[in-house]
Amino acid sequence: MPDPYASQRAMRQMRRLAIQRGVIGVIDIGSYKVAALVLKLEQTGPRATPGIGNMAGQAGFRVIGAGTTQSCGVRFGEIAAMAETESAVRTALQAAQKMARARVDHVIVCLSGGAPRSYGLAGEVAIDGASVVENDIAQVMANCDMPDIGRGRDVLHAQPINFALDHRTGLSDPRGQSGRSLSCDMHMVTVDTALVRDICNCLRRCDVEVAGVTASAYATGMSALVEDEQELGAACIDLGAGVSGVSIFMKKHMIYTDSVRMGGALVTSDISQGLQVDFATAERLKTIHGGVQATSMDDREMIEIGGNSGDWDKDRRTISRSELIGIMRPRIEEILEHVRARLDAAGFNHLPSQQVVLTGGAAQVPGLDGLAARIFGQQVRLGRPVRVRGLPQAASGPAFSSAVGLCVLATHPQDEWWDFDLPIESYPARSLKRAVKWFRDNW
Repeated sequence: MPDPYASQRAMRQMRRLAIQRGVIGVIDIGSYKVAALVLKLEQTGPRATPGIGNMAGQAGFRVIGAGTTQSCGVRFGEIAAMAETESAVRTALQAAQKMARARVDHVIVCLSGGAPRSYGLAGEVAIDGASVVENDIAQVMANCDMPDIGRGRDVLHAQPINFALDHRTGLSDPRGQSGRSLSCDMHMVTVDTALVRDICNCLRRCDVEVAGVTASAYATGMSALVEDEQELGAACIDLGAGVSGVSIFMKKHMIYTDSVRMGGALVTSDISQGLQVDFATAERLKTIHGGVQATSMDDREMIEIGGNSGDWDKDRRTISRSELIGIMRPRIEEILEHVRARLDAAGFNHLPSQQVVLTGGAAQVPGLDGLAARIFGQQVRLGRPVRVRGLPQAASGPAFSSAVGLCVLATHPQDEWWDFDLPIESYPARSLKRAVKWFRDNW
């Protein structure tokens, strides 16, 4: 049986090589912007007793370079024009390398498109020895029932989120403990194969090797949620330009992810069509004067639309801020309603903690947290990325949550299925198949 995670294992090995070299890049290819960060790594070495999630190797880091540019050729988080996307990635990456004064050979990238799907897997194995060893963990993961993910789908994440030893459950690391039966709950995320291949091809055309691919919603949750929220349970909503990512965390693991193919770009499009202005002018109006809560003062606050059409009367039109809010609010409500439907389908209401954290570039609209609290019915707050060493002030806003989360995952990855060696029992069969294939090819 071929290793289904061979490519993921190869990416992990490249990440280890990058850590040894001391420099690695992270790239967030979004529908509105492309952000690139260069990290200087400091190998800390494995701890004496690493837990599940720490086997892939840890590293301290500092941001030494940052670059961002407007995204081109990307729609709904997916590549629509390869050449334009390659140019945007090159521009952001070169700016980050110039600031860092270092060359980047390996990058980790996050993707928001590809229609991510979540699966819950369960497996069980009998313990032969006196205590649980690493091979038992690999065996119980191999025994998890693989669902039919369909053709054209790739496994992006496969993480153990809970272990149970006999009657004891909620174990994060059962190694060294005694028992007769070990069971495991895993969370698996799949995405469209074509998107992963397009992203990898685009980065190879930019002369860098891909050392990892991560779901954007996962990276955002690791960055925007505080430690207590990740432990007790919370939902992170990444409101981007083309896609709104949804992720639910529990016991410091992501247990569900989904996406809504709607974002801030739709709000800008509504303004552009409603006011008959170009997209850039609509984006400026949304960013500077936008909102979702209209007051009596907004009826008297007049906004000059501006423009470069050449028509004197059209370029000097004015509207009240309440009119602008009237255009923006229905679309934002629609996006939040779709997000709430995803949370309801995941059973978010049954979690002990129902905190909702909004982040992403489109989450910066004034009054959005109050509107979201009425729609979700839970505690809602606006999230910003965690503070990391060397991060420029311009890259510390909610729009950079996924990029900062990538930094955390690049240096402190949670354990994945492919971080474990395959069970020993599978090697003889694989070796026999290789021998048969060699015999047929050569004789």
